[in-house]
Amino acid sequence: MKKELSTWIASGGVLLVFLAIWQWGPAALGMPEYVFPKFSRVVQEAIHMWNNSDLLGHFWITTLEVVIGFILGSLLGIFFGVVLGLSPRTEAVLSPYILALQIAPKVAFAPLFVMWLGYTIYPKILVAILIVFFPVMINVLSAVRTVDPDMVNLVRTLNAGRVQIFRLVEFPSALPSLFSGLRIAATLAVIGVTVGELVGGNKGLGFLLVDGEGQGNTAAVFVAIAALTLVGLVAYWAVIWLERRVLHYIPKANVTTV
Repeated sequence: MKKELSTWIASGGVLLVFLAIWQWGPAALGMPEYVFPKFSRVVQEAIHMWNNSDLLGHFWITTLEVVIGFILGSLLGIFFGVVLGLSPRTEAVLSPYILALQIAPKVAFAPLFVMWLGYTIYPKILVAILIVFFPVMINVLSAVRTVDPDMVNLVRTLNAGRVQIFRLVEFPSALPSLFSGLRIAATLAVIGVTVGELVGGNKGLGFLLVDGEGQGNTAAVFVAIAALTLVGLVAYWAVIWLERRVLHYIPKANVTTV
């Protein structure tokens, strides 16, 4: 308990030092506020955007896009990870196409999705799905492939069928790797949605970021970046929270390093 308290105090101290440098550092270096606004100016701009630019509404739109893209991309990654992990032949057939999809720059798909689906939430969600899919799929596939064969044989000696082997041995063994992929995917989903909003958005935090840049309002850009960071942190912490409850039987040091 004391160790955790000291960790929180140290972390809070680092934050205070960072905010102090942000507040007085730019002026000390002679930076004008239109180049690097001080912290209090960014807070003032956040209050202004909250009251006049519907900052909260844009925040929730981006959050919704992140959540939907993360969930759908993760489900697709789990499905293909399991299928390819259980069937090497299927992996041999599909892996070149999946690899090509991963190598293709996701930013390049965003304008195409906007042309197809218009200025809606769907292009942003699709970009998030593409980015989230691969790390989840790779982690699940690797975990399914490395299941202890002795455990599988043991369950088979008890007359377990294929579905039972997967439910009792393979899937539980893949859970730690799955959550490792989900932690990565939670942050990548924010990147995917932001890319979609930057390319073709009329709502969301990415739109506010572009709008602030167009007006030369550096403080508004910082507000949008801070809000996007908050979305990513909440998504990441939500995965950690779920992981600790699903994998409660694993020692904490092995569940997460954060």
